[in-house]
Amino acid sequence: MSTITIETIKQKGFALSIIVYPLMLFIGFVTHPNLLAMEPLHTVDQLVGRFHNNPMYHIGRLIVTFAVPVIIIYFIGCMNLLQEKGKKYGFWGGVIGVFGAFILAVDKGALCLTMSAFDTLPEDQFVNFTPYLQVIVSKEGFLFIVWMLFALVVGGILQTVGLMKEKVIQKWQGVLIIVGLFLLLNPDIELISSIRSALMCIAYIPWGIKEFKNQTI
Repeated sequence: MSTITIETIKQKGFALSIIVYPLMLFIGFVTHPNLLAMEPLHTVDQLVGRFHNNPMYHIGRLIVTFAVPVIIIYFIGCMNLLQEKGKKYGFWGGVIGVFGAFILAVDKGALCLTMSAFDTLPEDQFVNFTPYLQVIVSKEGFLFIVWMLFALVVGGILQTVGLMKEKVIQKWQGVLIIVGLFLLLNPDIELISSIRSALMCIAYIPWGIKEFKNQTI
């Protein structure tokens, strides 16, 4: 009877993170109730139209929030995997990417946990409260740190370059991942976010399945 070692769990966990991370993002974005709307988020009315009485909006945001630990496992796994030509890309990409994943949790947490709480208010109270949501739309206070979400993109691109240098993934996979990461930096347009997570699924999932099969228990 084989024994499951800590190293095996780490390897299997990394392989699963490659598959699950883009899938969670795709499910989180594609479940948006107004998926085909191409309006960037600029006003309180747009924000309210997205989340008020739309439970799928909150569920989607919750899924993206829960994807953060999986993303961190992925970044750390890539740091450990890249030990040759891509070592410096793996290390610095991991450091920057983990920080970016934390910012993603802050961003989606603010638009998930907080908004879902506001949505429980009685309608008359909610209407009176609505103008105060402008501070969230304008990212007042310490919400300005969500602009640092670009760290997730930078970290992901650095590690992807390292993966291509060590030929862990093919060039077409690397291109799709990089394009998908760049599309993360869109003005809260859910269709674009869904397309970018779909591109990442196409690139990541075959690699993740290959990594999972290569690990033996």
